[in-house]
Amino acid sequence: MTWGHLVHIAYGIPLTLALTGGAFFVGAVLGFPIMLLRESSFMPLKVAMIAIIAFIRALPPILWVFLLYFGIGTGLINLSPFVAAVAAFGIIAAVNMAEIYRGGMVSISAGQWEAAHALNLSRLSIWRDVMAPQMVRVALPPSATYVIGLMKDSAIASTIGVAELAYRGKQVSQMSFEGLLPFTVVGACYIALSLPVAWLSRTAERKLRAKVAR
Repeated sequence: MTWGHLVHIAYGIPLTLALTGGAFFVGAVLGFPIMLLRESSFMPLKVAMIAIIAFIRALPPILWVFLLYFGIGTGLINLSPFVAAVAAFGIIAAVNMAEIYRGGMVSISAGQWEAAHALNLSRLSIWRDVMAPQMVRVALPPSATYVIGLMKDSAIASTIGVAELAYRGKQVSQMSFEGLLPFTVVGACYIALSLPVAWLSRTAERKLRAKVAR
């Protein structure tokens, strides 16, 4: 491997981060309403959402990528490889984040809801000042873990031509006729990208815990 090969691999880092960040943003935004529908008191809606979540989680990520890119992308809508990958991983992230949010919500005791209503707080104040800080604190560690897993899963996007880290590692392997070293470099890049996420998660959780404790 040469310095040029290392630079070629490094050019895949922004696309890997963009793919991971875009998919997680979609999942984080859509996950909350999905969680609310999942916890609906209207039983047919609740059962339907449970079935949809189970169905989406049952299919492997690579199948969702292929369905959106080779299915929808080549017929109904013109999707670029990157957009198809973000949409596929965003769908998966949405249902997984819904379950993470639900875990944070059910961890809050019923007494807190009753106390908030007894104080005559508005629904917005209950969510913003009482429930959200506690729910976020509980959901933060699994969310960070999911982001790291999502970053690793983003390598699947290389199968449809997204030039992220794994794709560029394969290109360098073919150009240099080396198998181990290029993918070792790619693996080191994934580790280097994952460490700040874990550190930020621990820092944010510590600050949220101190805020809730006050």
